[in-house]
Amino acid sequence: MHPFACEEEKMLARKGIIPEEFLITRLTEDPLSQHRYRSKIRKARFVAKNGACNVAHKNIREQGRFLQDVFTTLVDLKWPHTLLIFSMSFICSWMVFAMAWWLIAFAHGDLDPRHNTSVPCITNIQSFTSAFLFSIEVQVTIGFGGRMVTEQCPLAITILIIQNISGLIINAVMLGCIFMKTAQANRRAETLIFSKHAVVACRDGKLRFMFRVGDLRKSMIISASIKIQVVKKTTTAEGEVVPISQVDIQVENPMGTNTIFLVSPLIISHTIDERSPLYDISAYDLPMQDLEIVVLLEGVVETTGITTQARASYLPDEILWGHRFVPIVSEEEGRYAVDYSKFGNTVKVRSPLCSAKDLAEGRNNGLNSDGPSLRRRPLKKRKVESKKTSPSEAEVKTIEELQSTDSWSDS
Repeated sequence: MHPFACEEEKMLARKGIIPEEFLITRLTEDPLSQHRYRSKIRKARFVAKNGACNVAHKNIREQGRFLQDVFTTLVDLKWPHTLLIFSMSFICSWMVFAMAWWLIAFAHGDLDPRHNTSVPCITNIQSFTSAFLFSIEVQVTIGFGGRMVTEQCPLAITILIIQNISGLIINAVMLGCIFMKTAQANRRAETLIFSKHAVVACRDGKLRFMFRVGDLRKSMIISASIKIQVVKKTTTAEGEVVPISQVDIQVENPMGTNTIFLVSPLIISHTIDERSPLYDISAYDLPMQDLEIVVLLEGVVETTGITTQARASYLPDEILWGHRFVPIVSEEEGRYAVDYSKFGNTVKVRSPLCSAKDLAEGRNNGLNSDGPSLRRRPLKKRKVESKKTSPSEAEVKTIEELQSTDSWSDS
C-alpha cells in the first residue's frame, strides 16, 4: 500500500465516508505496518563441530622458528606436501651421490676407453646414468652385482660409508614422519562423538547444562577426562576488552574430578549454580548471549598409548532449553546394547524458563518450558469460632415452668 493512499483512507475514515472496519483490514494487510525483525548475525565459532580451531595466524615474522623443529613441521604438513618432500629427499640424495661417483670415475680415468687395462675405482661405470644406478644400489642396498667399489680408491670407500649413513638417516626421518602422520592423535578422535545439541533441564531440583559423549570403538580411552570452558567477549572493570575470555566450569562428578569411564555413551552435566557463568541466563536471554561453550575430551588410546583430544562446541542456538536426552542403553540377552541411532535425540520436558538465580530465589513466576503452570495454593483453614449465646427470656421462662411441673409431679 502506498503511504499517501493510507493517509487518505485515514482521513476518509475520520470523516465517516468509509467504515473503520475497512481501514483496520487495510492496515493489517499493509506489509509496511508489520514489525520486521532482523535476524541475528551468527557468531564466528571458536571451535568447529569437527574439533578444528577457527583461528588464523597472520603476520608471523619469525618464520625460522618452524625450521628449528623440522620433524614437527613435516608432520603438520598436508599429505601432498609430505609425499612430495618424501620423494624428493630420496631422489636428491641419489642425484648428489651419483654426481660424486661420476666425478670419482672421471678423475680416475675410468670413463676413458683407452684405460681399460687398469683396475677402475668403480666397475662398469661408463656414464652418468650408470653412476646414478650405482648410487641407488648403494643407498637402497639392492646390490645387483654388476657394479661395485674396488680397493684402488680410498676416496670411493669414504663416499660409500657417507652415503650409507646418510641413507639410514633419511630413511629414519621420513619413515618416522609418515608413521607419525598416519598415527596422529586426531585420527582416533574421529570416533569420539558429541551430541549435536546440548540441553538445559532440571535434575534433582537444579538446572543443569548437559550434553552427550560417546566412543564408537571397542578399544577404550584410558584415563579419559572431560573439560568445559565458556568462551566469550568480556570487558574488565578498567575498560579493557578481552575478545576471547576462557572460563572453566565445573563438571558434575561425585568423585570431585573430571575423570570419566567412557565404556558407553555418557551424559555429562554441569550444575548451574552461583559459581557458574550461566547463573544469570534464562531461556529468554540465551539466544541473545554472545558466548560459546567448548568441550574438551582427553585420554590415552589403549592400543597405541598416544594421548588424544576430541573437541566440540555449542553456540546459544544449539542449546535446547527444557529438553533431555532419550535413553539409548538397554539390557538385551545378558549384556548392554547401545542404540546410536538415538544418540542425539531429545524430548521436551517440564522445566522452568527462568535463570538458575531466579529459581534459587523462588522467582519462577510459574513459567515452565511447556507454558505457564497453575500453582496449587494451600487451602487456608477457616477458623470457626463458636459463639456462646445466652438463652433468651422466653427460653428461661419455659425452663422454669418445666421445672415447676416436675416438682409438682414429684409431690
